[in-house]
Amino acid sequence: MRTEFTRDIIITDFSHIEETNCYCSPQSAETIRQKILSFPINAIHFIGTGDYHYQTLFWLERLTEPFSLVLIDNHPDDQQSAFTEELLSCGGWVEQARKLPLCKRTVWIREASDYCHLTSSPESIKNPGSISEVGMHTVYLSVDIDVLSQEYAHTDWSQGEMTLEELLTICRRLSEEFKILGADICGGLTEDKGGTDADFALNQRTIRAIADAIL
Repeated sequence: MRTEFTRDIIITDFSHIEETNCYCSPQSAETIRQKILSFPINAIHFIGTGDYHYQTLFWLERLTEPFSLVLIDNHPDDQQSAFTEELLSCGGWVEQARKLPLCKRTVWIREASDYCHLTSSPESIKNPGSISEVGMHTVYLSVDIDVLSQEYAHTDWSQGEMTLEELLTICRRLSEEFKILGADICGGLTEDKGGTDADFALNQRTIRAIADAIL
């Protein structure tokens, strides 16, 4: 069920927005929401490092039909905030996503074997229940490349053991079996966290391959 994605390239610089690194203040969150309001949802959104993964929530808020969130990540990103619910975090945004009226299921894939549970059991489903109950015909896909082993990506978070081919296979199958309403990819390194040209080149190749698999 290949979805027709917008292929126009739109680049937006959020670096001037304060209070966004790992945690995002309500004021900054609203600024970002307004900046992306005119951008298409049916596209692949490149967020940057995992420190800003909470931006996925802003895209989910704009969906207009029931959906399942499929998160491919080495971390569940569903930790309760240590501060206040109003302060979004890169490690807790999924908890907020579950509260969206149209979000019917969240599915966390950390290992390739988790994909087998998508249509057979609720083991990897954070909102327990039968997926067939929802149908999972419509999906929003969010990928953090820290799910990959260090052979395929270098990130500033602890990494998983998935191979790139395993990840690409999952993305292709999701695109073939479900209607993908939108997708995003994040993860990597920045110069101030020790990223090198070799790191950037590796991550860029990996991210491009993931995008091609989704498309």
